[in-house]
Amino acid sequence: MNREDLLFSIRTLSLSLDAAGFASIAATTHPSDLVDALDALSVDRSLPLLMTLAPPARADLFAHFAELRQDQLLAAMPREAVVQLFEHMPSDDRADLFNRLGDDAKQTLLPALTKVERDDILKMASYPEGTVGSATTSDYVWVSPEMTVAQALSHIRATALHSETVNILFVLDHTLRLRGTVALRDLVLANENRTVASIMHEQPIAAKAHWPRLQAAELIRRYDLLALPVTNGGDRMIGIVTVDDAMDIDKEQDASQLARFGGTVSAHGNDLDVRSTPLKQMFRVRVFWLAILTCFGIVTSTFVAAQEELLSQVIVLAAFIAPIVDMGGNTGSQSATLVIRSMALGELKLSWRDVAFVIKRELPVAAALGISIAVLEAVLAYFSKGVGMDVLLVVGSSMLVCTALGGIIGALLPFAARRIGADPATLSAPMITSVMDLVGVFIYFGFAYAFLGDLLVAAA
Repeated sequence: MNREDLLFSIRTLSLSLDAAGFASIAATTHPSDLVDALDALSVDRSLPLLMTLAPPARADLFAHFAELRQDQLLAAMPREAVVQLFEHMPSDDRADLFNRLGDDAKQTLLPALTKVERDDILKMASYPEGTVGSATTSDYVWVSPEMTVAQALSHIRATALHSETVNILFVLDHTLRLRGTVALRDLVLANENRTVASIMHEQPIAAKAHWPRLQAAELIRRYDLLALPVTNGGDRMIGIVTVDDAMDIDKEQDASQLARFGGTVSAHGNDLDVRSTPLKQMFRVRVFWLAILTCFGIVTSTFVAAQEELLSQVIVLAAFIAPIVDMGGNTGSQSATLVIRSMALGELKLSWRDVAFVIKRELPVAAALGISIAVLEAVLAYFSKGVGMDVLLVVGSSMLVCTALGGIIGALLPFAARRIGADPATLSAPMITSVMDLVGVFIYFGFAYAFLGDLLVAAA
């Protein structure tokens, strides 16, 4: 069923509340596609459809909604349905949902849950947002090292129904300390009388619950893991981070980097969201960044205005200010983006060795770019405006220096940000452009006075 047909079917079913028809579509449609179709409806029309599903199917579908939509649906659900939701949702998703509830809602919900579910929610919800623990699910399968292969397979069949993954099994001792991992494939192919300890992989890659959760995604990506075990401070296993969780972490990180790079992140580090952020906060954050950039612009424009005498003698110089200073900002943004990406992937660290490496790599590229763009600018200036050689020297030299310097400054600014403890992505493209605007006009008029200063003497 294509997207248009699915949307039409969901709208039709929302009017008739055909439970059997919706259950049939839900069983044959990927939850992500079904959620997109339900998002096209209001909460009042989508919730009755959601309520026609059995609690396990409803919880599975609910977990695919965006956080804002989840909160809206939850607020409209009857209490019994909310309890069923928390009983059947994956542990990491319900912990996130629990943390977003108000204090009164939490106190109402917890007594209605079983002790096992209540303890699990409170444990998983206790980890601060942004840590590995906050992205951890307790739905995993573990076996003990003393089990035989036959016993382990029997244990898996009995306990793995609601597990996030069974491709990798975790070997824990009686104190729940992580001793190793074993692939399901190795378990199936091994002699049934062998012990798990004899086929497990010792010293597995693991993450600590208090680490930044981006480190979990980096470990999964680096070692091609399907699931990463997470331990507390005493090496007791609390859960796993799966590869799909790592993809979500990377996606959120990309969005966060983009927000910071565009100057749309608050002083508290919370990214602005076009749907959920209050208008007052959106205005306050954005106007702060724009005010900073305006200050740079005023300094730049004041310096340009001070060059009135020179511009009055060679008015054509004014035509080249914008393209020259813009090129420095554009080149700086390119270099900064490449360095920030390498930092995010762990390829570059805050060390003099990496700084020297980046300078060594960037210098010849920046110089080549500067020469190429300077020649192109001079040729275009000559044929489009017919300017003389003295003006061409000013334009070409300025373009060369601004382009090359922009590349070097853009490559070094992320290191400077990391050195002072700031996120390198906060050095947004508009900020780099504004800095290069100021530097660029100094360079441009410096060359102008060097090559055309005799005109001012003659005019005097």
